[in-house]
Amino acid sequence: MDVGYRQDPDQRRAREHVQSRWMEAYEPVRHLDPVLVLTALALTVIGLVAIYSAKLVALTSQGLPPSLYVSRQLLALGIGVVVMVVVAVVDYRHVRIYAPAVYLVSILLLGVVLSPAGTAFGGAQRWIVLGGFQLQPSELAKLAVLITVAAILHEANRRPGPGVVLGALVVTLIPTALVFLQPDFGTSIVFVWTTAVLFLLGGVQARYLAGLAIAGAVAVIVALQTEVIQAYQVSRLTAFLNAGDASAAQTAAFQTRQSLIAVGSGQFAGKGLFEGTQTSLSYVPENHTDFIFTVIAEEFGFLGSSVVLGLLLVLVWRGLRIAILAKDSFGMLVAGGIVAILTLQVFVNVGMTIGIMPVTGLPLPFISYGGTSLIVWFAMIGLLLNIHMRRF
Repeated sequence: MDVGYRQDPDQRRAREHVQSRWMEAYEPVRHLDPVLVLTALALTVIGLVAIYSAKLVALTSQGLPPSLYVSRQLLALGIGVVVMVVVAVVDYRHVRIYAPAVYLVSILLLGVVLSPAGTAFGGAQRWIVLGGFQLQPSELAKLAVLITVAAILHEANRRPGPGVVLGALVVTLIPTALVFLQPDFGTSIVFVWTTAVLFLLGGVQARYLAGLAIAGAVAVIVALQTEVIQAYQVSRLTAFLNAGDASAAQTAAFQTRQSLIAVGSGQFAGKGLFEGTQTSLSYVPENHTDFIFTVIAEEFGFLGSSVVLGLLLVLVWRGLRIAILAKDSFGMLVAGGIVAILTLQVFVNVGMTIGIMPVTGLPLPFISYGGTSLIVWFAMIGLLLNIHMRRF
């Protein structure tokens, strides 16, 4: 007589169902892009070293722990990695559904920044202080504008008419205006640039793009003539043109002049870690944020700078590849938009350290000090991973 165990058919079907669901959930993970993750982490580690070096002398002279800024950035890194994993796991097509909610939250936070609840540092009101953490909503708004405009264009099914274009413009101009009032001219440019690139990728007709370009040029001219753009912002935009002037130290060109001295002194292999005099002695202002690339160039020279730019180029390459292989237009638009933001910020940030771009305050992705920026960039990496894993 057979006394062996015979599993109930219902139990067997339930087990097979669980196994099937588990394999279905695990399948995308098999297509993870390790190069993308490792490159982002490598850039962050380089940034931590550069931040420590930039603030070592200043913090020590004030009797503060030299690792103060690095500790905060490490906390942001931990949060960013968790956010990256969560964003990568949830199907990116669901992001399209939640895009309006993310956008509304970002607009609300930008409004809070301009209220008495906002906090100002260095003459700009861009932060909300929550306990010991400084939240910069404009960084979150970059992601919100990206996914919302991408969702609008995706729904248009690559035939965006005037109504779709107008809707995307309204979505872009609201945060642009709020950020401009902080004032933050650099991030305002990022919003407009992102939408312009998405319009190109989304199939918006050339006549609309030409009209937008003309309207943008007129808006800039009017802003300059009516002093909507503040005097120091105008001087930043023009100072790089006369950076060699003898009186530049008394103008907005001072930052660029000091940065050029630091970059040039690094020569081929650099002065060595913690040996950068221009940056460590604070001759270069904002050396841990806007001018962090100057620290790298002075201490690691052309060689180290090339490594950093090479790693950033790897991110651009992987992002473009993901955009090309994306399963649908929403994935293509999101991936392409992330690459557009990355490219602009790298070009402007590095450009202003070597005097070919005006000082706009845009951070260098993954490297500049800034917790909110780092978290948002890892969220973008999570989106790229998500799109890549679900490309089949």
